[in-house]
Amino acid sequence: MSSSNVKKAANSPVPSPARRPRASGRTTLADVAQAAQVSPITVSRALRGERAVAPDLVERVQAAARELGYVPDPAARALASSRSSHVAVLIPLLSNALFVDLLDAVQRRLLPAGYQTLIGVTHYDPAEEEALLSNFLLHRPAGLIVTGFDRTDAARQLIESSGVPCVHVMETTQQDGVYSVGFSQSDAGAAMTQVLIDRGYRRIAFAAAQLDPRTLQRVQGYRQAMQAAGRLDHKLEWLSPERSSLALGGELFERIHADDPAVDAIFFNNDDLAQGALLAALRLGVKVPEQVAVAGFNDLTGSDQMLPPLATVRTPRSAIGARAAVMLMKLMRGEAVAEPSSDLGFELVLRGSV
Repeated sequence: MSSSNVKKAANSPVPSPARRPRASGRTTLADVAQAAQVSPITVSRALRGERAVAPDLVERVQAAARELGYVPDPAARALASSRSSHVAVLIPLLSNALFVDLLDAVQRRLLPAGYQTLIGVTHYDPAEEEALLSNFLLHRPAGLIVTGFDRTDAARQLIESSGVPCVHVMETTQQDGVYSVGFSQSDAGAAMTQVLIDRGYRRIAFAAAQLDPRTLQRVQGYRQAMQAAGRLDHKLEWLSPERSSLALGGELFERIHADDPAVDAIFFNNDDLAQGALLAALRLGVKVPEQVAVAGFNDLTGSDQMLPPLATVRTPRSAIGARAAVMLMKLMRGEAVAEPSSDLGFELVLRGSV
């Protein structure tokens, strides 16, 4: 629109309440333009928040859009601009506070920059992840955030051939051309095991559920520390394919205590298991840590309120989400990323349970 037309539109009287379009069709940008008495391009610019549009025109366009119930079509916008405002984020579970914290941090960084998140839940199933990737990529997202590196060859090919910028979270890699934000799961597993060894515990069990790739990396860290101490015994490993939960943690604690009373420390691969174990110890009258020490992983909500407070590995999932979002936005803008592999480390939180 020419400057003279903009001025003329700005000086024209405020239109009467917008008339709704035919019930048979979707409200279009052209409908909003007609109701606001401006051009379609002015509507588009006003709704995108471009500074070149006068404030009174922005107010008029927004009022017309509200009156008509206009909702912008992101697919049409992506086709028109060859860009999308959506970022697909694939996580294993929404019921796990670990991934909720990560997702919240991602959204807090992306939303102010104008990006919306498409959330896909894989349920730790590579085939389900592959199907989600195939579907999301049809919508031409601006970027991808995926969890870890365990996926099908077809899923990897989908990511590589799509040309969509991608950041992997919760693990890191030095592979060229791959962007990642996370920490060493195996190092974290080894570090907590070493603490238990250094505190004099002799028969240290490892109890795990879900058995996803990151859990197995923690198992590997436990094994490395136990082997270095000359105490590796696979009979001390209690690995369940069931979903991690408080109830399962209690069951595992009861089984370990009954089957091997000599166990004097148990390292659980997730805090919900460890919390369930502490509750079971209270029911059974087993003193923690006098009779058996209990350690967890992730420092989930409530761990510091257990009796005794749970010793655990604090993982930086919110920081990982925020760093991954910033990294992805640089990639989506075509900017260089100075640190393609970002290891944010972990923290040992040693509370009363050990």
